[in-house]
Amino acid sequence: MEHIDGANENRDVKLYALSTCPFCRKVKALLKKHDVAYDYVDVDLQSREERKRLRMELIKYNPRCSYPTLVVDGDTVVIGYREERIEEVLGV
Repeated sequence: MEHIDGANENRDVKLYALSTCPFCRKVKALLKKHDVAYDYVDVDLQSREERKRLRMELIKYNPRCSYPTLVVDGDTVVIGYREERIEEVLGV
């Protein structure tokens, strides 16, 4: 996972994304807009073994393994680019 610094770092935010996914880029832009610190991984850019491991990790949060998948504090999951829901979950 790559870490992005931000002034809003009071939540544990993880983003599972694809480098070619426009909705994943929109989620990253939204997090940047609100200066949210987060960790992310572009799953498609990882090695075959790492992609397999990440998919097994992702399936716990999102059985469909679709992208983007945003996990907040390990128990709140937002699948897809849902701007209002993401802002609500993050309290921004």
